[in-house]
Amino acid sequence: MKEFTKERKQGKLVTGYQNLKLSVWRWQLLDNKPNKMRVVKPVAGKVILMLCIGSFLAGSLFTTRTSSIYSSENKDLENLNTVARDCDHKRKLFEGTGDIMGEVTKTHQAIQSLDKTISTLEMELAAARTKKSGSSNLLSLPKSSNHTLQKAFVVIGINTAFSSKKRRDSLRETWMPRGSVLILLLSPPLARSRDKLKRLEKEKGIIMRFVIGHSATPGGVLDRAVDEEAAENKDFLRLKHVEGYHQLSTKTRIYFSTVVSIWDAEFYVKVDDDVHLNLGMLVSTLARYRSKPRIYIGCMKSGPVLSQKYANEDVSLGSWFIGMEVEHVDARSMCCGTPPDCELKTQAGNVCVASFDWTCSGICKSVERMKNIHNTCAEGDGAVWNVDL
Repeated sequence: MKEFTKERKQGKLVTGYQNLKLSVWRWQLLDNKPNKMRVVKPVAGKVILMLCIGSFLAGSLFTTRTSSIYSSENKDLENLNTVARDCDHKRKLFEGTGDIMGEVTKTHQAIQSLDKTISTLEMELAAARTKKSGSSNLLSLPKSSNHTLQKAFVVIGINTAFSSKKRRDSLRETWMPRGSVLILLLSPPLARSRDKLKRLEKEKGIIMRFVIGHSATPGGVLDRAVDEEAAENKDFLRLKHVEGYHQLSTKTRIYFSTVVSIWDAEFYVKVDDDVHLNLGMLVSTLARYRSKPRIYIGCMKSGPVLSQKYANEDVSLGSWFIGMEVEHVDARSMCCGTPPDCELKTQAGNVCVASFDWTCSGICKSVERMKNIHNTCAEGDGAVWNVDL
């Protein structure tokens, strides 16, 4: 049994060997290399396990890097969207601010237009009341084009207000020649000597007037008080203008248009009632420029202008002349300071044309100080009479 079994086993082995030979022969025919035979070794399980683990780790690494790149791209996109929203918000906010400023500008223009309309209506109403009551407070301008204007060298307008009677009196007592005061109580020679204002007009062609308009209620207490003062001193020029501090620019414009229609002068001057003036120096200074056809003389100032409507009438006057072909003369002697400034210049022989305090745009407390300033800075009573025109 054992041999039989072995034989059978051997037979099986031989048979298997023959089959293997046949298989190898076929492979040899295909490879076309008779003396060579390949042997396939079995792969160990550990190697397969290591390959699987390596493949898993490689896949995990690839997946992680891919997801991180995708997350970075998403984050960058979100940042871009955030910046775009911020820019759009700022643009809308800027556009909204521009719209607000536009509305403010339109409102400001509407208020100015309404202010002008109200002022015009007030003037028309005042003129109608005056015409109805037959009041003669306002200056009547000549209607005929053939009216002959009165010749003069200079017309000096002194801006004043209803509440400034003490200021006017301080000027009459110092540098301004007085008019016909108590003329009925004096003998003719003495009366003529006291009426220096009229004499100055005839002999020198120098016209001086306090410039004032009328109140909002013509014929009222304020207008009657000025009428009485004008009848006493003969030194007022009444304008077709409603008095008001915020109407100084309009008052200045009406003043110049009024005096031009009355006097044919070489110069027209505007001064305030809180300024000290030396008439002789003023006239002699103007005389040096009488050959100039178009000239604007004054103490020039500069600075930022914030709007088209100015509270200071001097700024308005200067802006009006910017667009005109006039020669500007910066005369610093027209803006001297009060003592000791003007006093030292007078002692040195450089008499000032005008003196005032810059901080007050005039002499601070002018009623109390005008006489003292006149005593220290005046040119002398006879200076204006000695100027050869």
